[in-house]
Amino acid sequence: MTIQTGKLSDPAVRAFVNAVNAHDRDGFMALLAPGATMSDDGSDRDLDDWTDREIFSSHGHMEVDNESRGGHDLIARYSNDTWGEMRTKWHFEVDGDKITRFETGQA
Repeated sequence: MTIQTGKLSDPAVRAFVNAVNAHDRDGFMALLAPGATMSDDGSDRDLDDWTDREIFSSHGHMEVDNESRGGHDLIARYSNDTWGEMRTKWHFEVDGDKITRFETGQA
């Protein structure tokens, strides 16, 4: 059962999902703290390169199925034009209203 994005607990994570689904690169980047980092399947990646390739140029989309840890951990069906749909896990580290790090990978 999908959780409506507007009902996600953490405002920064909610804005992250909204920006991904709206393909709003500027809104997405505004959510990230200076020096923010990320990893995919346990390996640190270049955030700009990864988000361009896996989200924006490939039309990424998240359907959240579950949240935990105050909304900082998600299980989502993630799809893009490159890989199709897959079940993914997401972990967010948030400082105030900015995301300092996110980690994703197959669930």
